[in-house]
Amino acid sequence: MTEETPGFDNEKPEGTSDATAPDDAAKAAGSADKAAPAGPATGEDLVEVGLQAQLDQAQAALGERTADLQRLQAEYQNYRRRVERDRVAVKEVAVANLLSELLPTLDDIGRARDHGELVGGFKSVAESLETVVAKMGLQQFGKEGEPFDPLVHEALMHSYAPDVAETTCVQILQPGYRLGERTIRPARVAVAEPQPGAQPAGKDGEAPNAADAPDEASGGPDEG
Repeated sequence: MTEETPGFDNEKPEGTSDATAPDDAAKAAGSADKAAPAGPATGEDLVEVGLQAQLDQAQAALGERTADLQRLQAEYQNYRRRVERDRVAVKEVAVANLLSELLPTLDDIGRARDHGELVGGFKSVAESLETVVAKMGLQQFGKEGEPFDPLVHEALMHSYAPDVAETTCVQILQPGYRLGERTIRPARVAVAEPQPGAQPAGKDGEAPNAADAPDEASGGPDEG
């Protein structure tokens, strides 16, 4: 009977060990890494997220403030234009009111000039006044022979005339005055209309001659 050496069965073959082979260990480690849940975010990640949120808020606030500034600038420009327009309108009204008060004096000067009474110192004062009102933009209008326009003329006298083809101003009783496009006073005139039933004027403003008309009764040239 063979004697067994104590502990011989517990020995493993040469070249083997309890440690896992290197390849198996690497695969096992990779599987463990994939299976392990992600760990909590680090402090740097939290700081980056917070900064991004603050940046988004700042950009939104900047957009709102920019829109407010643009709206305020547009309102200010509109206000400036409105104030300038009102200022010009008030100035025009004030000048028109002042010139309206001077119209009777200008009428007296015109009548004195027509009668040859504008002489001496009075002539110098009158011409200075006319120069001043002209610089302020006052313009006189209204001439004999111009067509009657109810927008700028006021007819005080009416008559018929055979030598007019339309309603015409035949006499200026009081000249009209305007300031720019504003009519301060219409020209007061006497008007004449074409004579009822009168024939229209010819090419040179003369009535057609009856002798020039063909003789309808003659029936044309005499036949031999």
